[in-house]
Amino acid sequence: MNLLDHLRRMAGNNLWSNDRLYRAVLALKPGEFEAERTSFFPSIKATLNHVLAVDYLYLDFLEEGGVGAAAFDDFVPFDEPHALFAAQIAADRRLIVFCDGLSEADLDRRVITDRREDGMIPERIGDILAHVFLHDIHHRGQVHAMLSGTSVPPPQLDEFLLDYDIKLREAEVEKLGL
Repeated sequence: MNLLDHLRRMAGNNLWSNDRLYRAVLALKPGEFEAERTSFFPSIKATLNHVLAVDYLYLDFLEEGGVGAAAFDDFVPFDEPHALFAAQIAADRRLIVFCDGLSEADLDRRVITDRREDGMIPERIGDILAHVFLHDIHHRGQVHAMLSGTSVPPPQLDEFLLDYDIKLREAEVEKLGL
């Protein structure tokens, strides 16, 4: 497998993992989504909104949309988990379409990232994608841990890449069109 194929699979994993995680979040009892918890962000709600805001920022950079830092700065957090889930899935699907349109040569191509105080910094597309996946995995892990303190058990999130795990994800992957 080459790097481009791996990044495409990671984009699919992002969609699948978020779908699994949000199905757990949507099953929370009233008040659990926004309840204060111990983590980098103070709640499941705040953490998931942060993930989406950062995804919007990096999608703008990757797609060269021209919004820049405002994609993050002007983000309006979602109060309701169903709407947040829908927005996250749409962002995940944008990322899949972006990755599917890349060539190997594109991975080394640089796009401008607007870093506010630090200015406009050119970054490699491959590096940005690796960062996005790492960022999302990091914060999904925090939500996963926070779910342990709720009425809903955290879902398994590492059954995507191996053939051994096909039986554990096959129906979900098919439903998501991956």
